[in-house]
Amino acid sequence: MKAVEISQYGAPDVLRLGERPDPVAGAGEVLIRVRASGVNRPDVLQRTGNYPVPPGASDIPGLEVAGEIVDGDAQAMAAAGFAKGDRVCALVAGGGYAELCVAPVGQCLPAPKGLSDIEAASLPETFFTVWSNVFDRGRLARGESFLVQGGTSGIGVTAIQMTKAMGAGQVIATAGSDDKCQACLELGADHAINYKTHDFAEELQKITGGKGVDVILDMVAGSYVEREVKSLAEDGRLVIIAVQGGVKSEFNAGLVLRRRLAITGSTLRPRPVAFKAAIAASLKEKVWPLIESGAIKPIIHSTFPAADAARAHALMESNQHVGKIVLAW
Repeated sequence: MKAVEISQYGAPDVLRLGERPDPVAGAGEVLIRVRASGVNRPDVLQRTGNYPVPPGASDIPGLEVAGEIVDGDAQAMAAAGFAKGDRVCALVAGGGYAELCVAPVGQCLPAPKGLSDIEAASLPETFFTVWSNVFDRGRLARGESFLVQGGTSGIGVTAIQMTKAMGAGQVIATAGSDDKCQACLELGADHAINYKTHDFAEELQKITGGKGVDVILDMVAGSYVEREVKSLAEDGRLVIIAVQGGVKSEFNAGLVLRRRLAITGSTLRPRPVAFKAAIAASLKEKVWPLIESGAIKPIIHSTFPAADAARAHALMESNQHVGKIVLAW
């Protein structure tokens, strides 16, 4: 099979289209003929040597795919309601930038009706991440307020739409330009803050009348944490899923005590299959119908041929995109 390989750690041009032996599905797994592969920030970190591959995972980058099942564990497939030839999308621990990819059956979801393979491939990584961190860890409830940092990222466009569709109260996003803020509003955010021209913490106080927000999803960490702690409502929850602004933070621990705040975080890639399968089951039940009804839409910024993966990564690093970047096979 053809696959995009990391020839050495470095800039986007270290990505090469090469050939690898076809993978073989084992117990509890399916083999997917990949039609499209989603591009995500962790792929960039892996390419630069800053995101080690979990033990047992493929060294080929790529965490999400869409295509059709061509082989696999028949018993496991039948138990999950899948069969050869079914169109699926899947979250994988690696190996997604390839013509063939093995995925645990539990991490597969049917491609939503009406969506192309390109659109289906844009779903798993961000939808699994948002569900796990906003609704499971962050416990966002109907009517509660929510802030996502980086509202036009793949995570951001998913978080805005999913929280709104699930009945959140005020949905607020930050973004790095007025145009991107407008895109957040068009996706359903009630407010969008340009973090380059405004202090998001000050703006949140104005928007919420000094109350603060119930849940914050943060991909920055670093110096942001201090302002986020100040921006939480009583019993508020801060969920950190990336550390683009650095791993060290200082904040007022007294606020955590007095306002009963919770600071948590997670990474999804190394979690066990059973954990990810439980997320998949929740998504299938509660979110997939919203996608099929059109209440939540995949937001695709650009599609590149797989051989042009380097260009896709360069775009990701430019931060000029709104929504997802996808490779087509």
